[in-house]
Amino acid sequence: MVSRCAILCEVLLAILLPPLGVCLRRGCCTVEFLICLVLTILGYVPGIIYALYIILFAETEPPSDRYDTLA
Repeated sequence: MVSRCAILCEVLLAILLPPLGVCLRRGCCTVEFLICLVLTILGYVPGIIYALYIILFAETEPPSDRYDTLA
């Protein structure tokens, strides 16, 4: 689990430079980073909104399958 301090730093970076915040959360060669980069180039505010969505609401790990251990 990510600490609150790390999330706060990522949110601050996402407000200043939206692609950098997404890069720290997901990686620099991902689809999310490229979408955020294009949105930031087209308009600064859509890039911020998308970066905050990725950092705060999108899951970073797929949910684990707890019942698969019996098989």
